[in-house]
Amino acid sequence: MNALNTLWLGTRATLFWAGSLPSTLLAGLLAPLAWLLPAQYRYRTATLWNCFNRWWLEVTCGVKYQVIGRENIPTDGAFIIMSNHQSTWETFAIPCIFPQQLSWVMKQELLKIPFFGWGLRLIRPIGIDRGAGRAAVKQISQQGTALLHEGISIVIFPEGTRVAPGVKADYKIGGAILASQSGFPVVPVAHNAGVSWQRHAWIKQPGTITVSIGAAIPTQGVKAGAINQHVQDWIEAEKARLPPIKK
Repeated sequence: MNALNTLWLGTRATLFWAGSLPSTLLAGLLAPLAWLLPAQYRYRTATLWNCFNRWWLEVTCGVKYQVIGRENIPTDGAFIIMSNHQSTWETFAIPCIFPQQLSWVMKQELLKIPFFGWGLRLIRPIGIDRGAGRAAVKQISQQGTALLHEGISIVIFPEGTRVAPGVKADYKIGGAILASQSGFPVVPVAHNAGVSWQRHAWIKQPGTITVSIGAAIPTQGVKAGAINQHVQDWIEAEKARLPPIKK
């Protein structure tokens, strides 16, 4: 039975990739045309790819989700989303959950990937060299503050890379420095997507992922270290409270 179940899950995952890869090629080919649209429409066009893949993953692999705390999403201005990072799933889902226009802090190598990177450029990402140290932090602060003042919210994964469920990693300070220097609030997000979609795993486990959105954290006049600690404490505690993924 286990072998048959693994075969079935592998077949479902193959179906997912059979739809996801062509959608990536199509989105990349259409990206140059999207630059002709106004900025807000460029963003909505780009994130259609995210929402399609999240939906297609549910159809093919049975990976669903629920959201706790939608009422905590600010409606009166831009903010900084700081979320734990466990899988590719949250990069699909966050633009589908938050109605605001979002930019992302990401490693600059992603922008060089053919087709995929072309589409990423539509969302005005902050592409950093993760080995640049203080220069990368300065870039996040400067570019992020400019985007926030334009009304564009920022998504950052303070762990810096995907971290498996049950494993803890130090939170990097870049997002907290952006929050402290800009004065824009931080919205913490916790989820358990890595249980369904493990890093580098072909098979996606069916079930319902839970995404929890916390109340906005004020940052004006607060030091970056205190912001970072507040965010880390909330996310780590909330992860422990999330319901287990049920098939």
